[in-house]
Amino acid sequence: MKLPVIKHLSQFIEENDEDFVIETIETLESLTEVPSLKDEELDVIGELISNMYGALEVNKMIKDGTTKKEALNTFMSRVLGSIDK
Repeated sequence: MKLPVIKHLSQFIEENDEDFVIETIETLESLTEVPSLKDEELDVIGELISNMYGALEVNKMIKDGTTKKEALNTFMSRVLGSIDK
């Protein structure tokens, strides 16, 4: 996951609507079922999906009253904490 990408996607959600991101996730998840995709291509799609889910999570925290900066930091801390385990 990349914080700048999540931050950008969070801004996109604020300016537009989270439904765009949700529909994009669904489209990308459907693409992963194409049997001819290479591992590298699946990795890229997986990374995009992860960042989009991260942006949705950050957006949820912001809706619940957390500042954008705090929501981003909290989310990334959780991600890094789960990697360390």
